[in-house]
This record gives sequence, structure tokens and C-alpha cells, in this order.
Amino acid sequence: MKRSSLFLLLLALVLGLVACGGGEPAADPVEEQPETVVEEEPVEDEVVVDEAPSSCDPIKVGLITDETGSLAIYGAHILRGFPLGLEYATGSPGTEQDGFTSYPTSNGCEIQVFVRDDQSNPETTATVARELIEVEGINVLVGTVSSGATASLQELAAQNEIVLIVAPAAANDITGVGFNEYTFRTSRNNYQDAVNICEYLTAEYNTFVQIAPDYSFGQGSATAFRDACTVLGGEFAADDVFAPADTTDFTAYMDPILDAVDGGAEAFIVTWAGGGFVPLLQAAQDTGVMDEVPMAAGFVDNVVMPAFFANAIGSTSGILYHYTLPDNEINDWLVENTQERFGVPPDLFDADAMNAAILLVRALEETGDDASAEALIAAMEGLEFEGPKGTIYIRPEDHVAIQDMYIATLLNVDDPEFKYFENVETNRPDVPCLLPEELVDRCGDLPVGSLAGE
Repeated sequence: MKRSSLFLLLLALVLGLVACGGGEPAADPVEEQPETVVEEEPVEDEVVVDEAPSSCDPIKVGLITDETGSLAIYGAHILRGFPLGLEYATGSPGTEQDGFTSYPTSNGCEIQVFVRDDQSNPETTATVARELIEVEGINVLVGTVSSGATASLQELAAQNEIVLIVAPAAANDITGVGFNEYTFRTSRNNYQDAVNICEYLTAEYNTFVQIAPDYSFGQGSATAFRDACTVLGGEFAADDVFAPADTTDFTAYMDPILDAVDGGAEAFIVTWAGGGFVPLLQAAQDTGVMDEVPMAAGFVDNVVMPAFFANAIGSTSGILYHYTLPDNEINDWLVENTQERFGVPPDLFDADAMNAAILLVRALEETGDDASAEALIAAMEGLEFEGPKGTIYIRPEDHVAIQDMYIATLLNVDDPEFKYFENVETNRPDVPCLLPEELVDRCGDLPVGSLAGE
């Protein structure tokens, strides 16, 4: 059994929604001219008036994320990355207004961004989303961190026929069984994590057991890892172990892990989000699991890395983004401006948020600032654009965002600039179409249901 330094991606995260509409023009200078001028040059004045828009409704975007809840550490990434993405894509910093931030579009209209805190609570998510839709009249939703809370946004987006851009939630269900035509994403899904990691993991180990949280994110992740690692030649020694997301004592959940080790498991795959990872790791140490098999848990955000991986220097694993890994001008811009404005480099989900903003602006450029769902859906399906992770392709069949993922070796956890990694390889995982049976015709030639298309 190999015990090479491997800590595979700790899967956790989040969703995003975006809402957009038109924009208000400045007063037409022709209207200020005296009537005598109009009479002298009637044709010229008439043409100018006809070409100037009579109105340009603001494009209203509702950004919902976790500012004060259990996943606020990730919400902070969104609150940095989305405004910076709009600034990059529009070429103009936002202007603070009464209750929103304003950005100009290339067509002379205005994007207004309204921010709300949902504390990663699905009920709160629904409440603030309804307020944004019914009171503020938003056109696009963006959010949120929790995959469970994102499902609430999907329902409201469909009911109100507005586009939702998900970032950074990762559950397969978002663009799988929970899919609707109004939902897009710039965040990766569980399958992209799994394919990226299993390509490396199966080169090191043959047999696995895994634990995950018992909700959509964890269930989807477990399914994806089992499928990806199996297709790539691995085996699982036991059924997957699921624990409630709010578990604080994992001792009882280590028994089936130890049984699987006795049955031949060579590595212990962990999918977890939030603070539960710490007591899970403690239970694995206290019960002797860590003495028996290495834990495959992927690299996480900059702040948490020292606490989780101080004893794993030299290990190699997967990660969805770290600011030192992509090599392109947009990532350089994001790094420079995040450090300048916030005093820290971008973290795990800053790129997802920036990509959500770029997707919105590029789509509006295609529609001429038409923020109706019909126009935006047509523009976003199949759209390809450049972001801090390189080229993003919005797959038209299921709205999955095809993107780069990374395998990296951990060099340290104490660099003051969080320069922890050396890039091993950049992958671009192909993943199956997970649409429900009634929508499976949308999948076209993509493998359906699993990597094997079964």
C-alpha cells in the first residue's frame, strides 16, 4: 500500500446568483437646444433624437452570499471577486449609490448591484431573494455559497423567469436533477473535482473508502468520486459513509472506516465543507484511522491550510484555484487588484466570483443590454470567455462551466503571501450530463448519468 503524500481536495462550497436589466442614460443634449436651431436644421435634429435612447432601464443584479453565517469565510471571496470582475469587464470602478453599486455598460446603460446576506440559511436565502425580486425589481441573481441555499434561488429564478448565475456552490444537482433553463454557473461541480483528483489518486492507490456530509453537496461528491475513481481503475472497499452536516463528534463514523480498512481500503477520501472538518480529522486521529491509512482530502483556502495541512508538506492533491497556479493576464490583474484593495491575495473562490461578473457583462454585450431571461439564456448558452482561470466554456446542454482545475504539491503552509504550492499539472475535466430523465434529450452526445454513460 502506497502512502505517498496525497491529500485530495476537500470539497465544499457554494452557489451564486446574478440578476440583471437595462440602464439609465444621461439627458440628451439635443433636448437642451432652442427651438430655432431645430427649425433651421430639422432633419439633422430629428436624426439625433431618433438615435438617442428615450429610456435605458438599469440592469439590476442581486448578489446573495454569506456575510455573517457559517460559510462567511467563503462569502468574503465573493464580495471581493464579483465587484472586481465587474470593474475588469466594464473598465470602470463601481460608484456607490443609495443601496447599490453602479457600473456602466459598453452600450451606455447601467448595472446596479444589490448585495444581501443569506447566512447560508435556505430560508433566509429565499427571503432576501424575494425582497430583491419584488421590491428592487432585480433582473439577475448571483449566488450563493451553500449548495442547499442555492436550490432555493433556482426555484425563485424559474418562478420569476430571471437568470441565476451560481458561484461558488459545487453540488452536481444545480446543473443536474435541479436544472432549469434559467440557472447557469461559473463554479465547478462535484464531478469536476472528482475527475481532477481521481486521475492523480488512482495512480497512487488502488482501493478506497470515503465519508461525506449527508446533503446534496456531499451526496453528489461521493457519487462523483466513486464513479471517477472506478472508471480510472480504482475500487471501493465499502459503502460510502454519510454524516449529518452539523456533526461535531465523528467518533461513531470512524468504525465503518476502520472496517473498510480491514477489508483492504488503502486511502480514506474525505469530502467536507466548513468547520466540521476539524472534529472529523480529530476523530480520525483519536480512533487510529490516520495510523492505518492516509486521508485523501484536497487543498482548501489560504486561511485554513495551516491548520489542516501543517503535517502534509510535500503532499500532492487537487485544488480548484490558487492565485499562484494560473498563468494569464486576467489572473495577474485579479491578484494585483485584490492585494491592493484588500491587503491579501485572491483565495479559493475569488476566481468563481470574478468569472460570474465577466459572464454577465459578456452576455449583456451580446444582447445589447437586454437583460430579459430569453435574451440572456440565448447569449450565455455556448458562450466562451476568458477569466482568471483561463478559458471558461458554458456548456449549452446543461450550463456546466468547463474550466481548468489544478494538481499541486504543497511546499509550505507558512509563507506570508500564501505561496504554498508548486503546480504539477493543469487539467480540464470532461464530466457527464446529469440532467433528469425528462430533460435528457438536451444532453445530446454527452455521456449521461456517469462517465461511462450508464
